[in-house]
Amino acid sequence: MGEKPREGLDSKTQGVGLKKTYRLGWFSTGRDKAARDLLTVAQRSIALGEIEAEIAFVFCNRKSGEAKESDLFLKLVDSYGLPLISFSSKDFKTIHPRLSPQWRISYDREVMKRLEGFDADLYVLAGYMLIVGEEMCRRYDMINLHPAAPGGPKGSWQEVIWQLIEAKAETTGVMMHLVTPDLDMGPPVTYCTFPIRGKPFDKYWREIEGQSVEEVKKSQGENNRLFKLIRQHGLAREFPLIIATLKAFSQGKVRIDKGRVVGADGKPIKGYNLTEEIARLMR
Repeated sequence: MGEKPREGLDSKTQGVGLKKTYRLGWFSTGRDKAARDLLTVAQRSIALGEIEAEIAFVFCNRKSGEAKESDLFLKLVDSYGLPLISFSSKDFKTIHPRLSPQWRISYDREVMKRLEGFDADLYVLAGYMLIVGEEMCRRYDMINLHPAAPGGPKGSWQEVIWQLIEAKAETTGVMMHLVTPDLDMGPPVTYCTFPIRGKPFDKYWREIEGQSVEEVKKSQGENNRLFKLIRQHGLAREFPLIIATLKAFSQGKVRIDKGRVVGADGKPIKGYNLTEEIARLMR
């Protein structure tokens, strides 16, 4: 596949003032319906002009026939007419067993070769289930979702919620962060916060009063009502935050400059706060 023609100023249009189209690189394993829904929501927002950008390519680390869910994702990508690069990480690991445990580094290098000629301004991990290696995240400005506010707990969404309960936290949130070699440690790019006290949370906090997190895990696990409510409120903000983030990038309100997150004025910021916008979207 070659590079998709890029809109911008050429020798014939210089001085006319045409705006170069902002381009997104989309990485996804396509493993579930959420991956398809997110791509659909992004494409719809682009069509409506909310996100002033285009998806330059979609990369999927599964191939056709590998799994039912990812096959549906690949068909969806094709239905939108988006350039698709499909390269199975499972096959690569099987074919190159001697590379273990360094196969991920070699796989990333092969991915980057396949992406040559596809230019993007921002690379979005949208349900990409591989940890990105150091070489790739240094080459590309990549952002990823993390289910906590800046400075909040690290780990999976399940680990985050248990840590919040253990700490008897007052608030939490969702953020997009810059992908760096240190997992979940990249600087916040955008974020929103919300309270986990007051209605309807307080009665569920009271239900576990006097119990340790380990006791709650053992007796109820993820069926605990406080756990489920925190997850529900966080999950409801994930898609809106991703879309609002892409909108902000496409409008120049936030960008990545040499590994730093900066605002419209080019000055470093500790994340672009989208709490009010997300609250409006959820009303």
